[in-house]
Amino acid sequence: MPVSQIHPNWSRPAHSAVDGYSIEITAREADTLTALAPRIPAATPVAIAFLPGERRDDRVRAAGAVRQSGFEPMPHFSARRLDSAAEFEAYLAAVVAQAGVRRCFVVAGDPPTPAGPFTDSMALIATGAFERAGIRAIGLGGHPEGHPNMSEVECFAVLAAKCREVERRGMAPLIVTQFGFDAEAVVRWLAALRAHGIHAPVRIGVPGPAGIRTLMRFAALCGVGASTAVLRKYGLSLGNLLGSAGPDRFVATLTAALTAAHGPVRLHFYPFGGLARTLDWIDTYARMTGQEP
Repeated sequence: MPVSQIHPNWSRPAHSAVDGYSIEITAREADTLTALAPRIPAATPVAIAFLPGERRDDRVRAAGAVRQSGFEPMPHFSARRLDSAAEFEAYLAAVVAQAGVRRCFVVAGDPPTPAGPFTDSMALIATGAFERAGIRAIGLGGHPEGHPNMSEVECFAVLAAKCREVERRGMAPLIVTQFGFDAEAVVRWLAALRAHGIHAPVRIGVPGPAGIRTLMRFAALCGVGASTAVLRKYGLSLGNLLGSAGPDRFVATLTAALTAAHGPVRLHFYPFGGLARTLDWIDTYARMTGQEP
């Protein structure tokens, strides 16, 4: 499946670092997205997180709101949070029927013990449910700072196997990374990814502007490296936890280092400080770099 079916802008170079970005929301942010829709480019991919304690109907409603706002919904499927095959297929059928979903993001999920029969993302892919439902692209998780349960070699081997399996089933793989603070580590990971023969498009996770305490809390929850040296590169200081920070330095460093050898790359924003604040940052960055997103 051609890259252009994942996002229409993949087939041409980005004119700005934020050109062709994607963004993530939770089910409870659906109304906020609808209100802010005029500020977001048409057809922007919008991921819908799969969080504990949410109702399936709320995630389905959020996916519908994304579609109705003119964007491309990409709901998350957390394998270990699904308590049965029936629940999995019911959720998939609902988002396809009610939101015209054509792409999904598949992860193992955080629980150490699965709630049902699925232990990892490959288990969901192997059911064949996605291609039967007409899904055209599958998002897979990337870990520039390493995986807590796998070596770097194992991580790339597993990711390569997932990409091959997605393609074998007639869908397109897309890699979306965890957010981080070290752009140089991301660039090294991209080079290693391509050296391992993985050529799928990549969306680099970027934390939207937020208070430093908020960023640190999400970093701890997600296992993101936040050493003093890394934070200093990002522009953060542990001595100023009352301040706030945006990803200006991270994005500038990443953009300056990327070459054609790194393959197709776009940004994926995690709006930890709120959707409106992240859109403000994107608009400002686009103006400063001379190009609207």
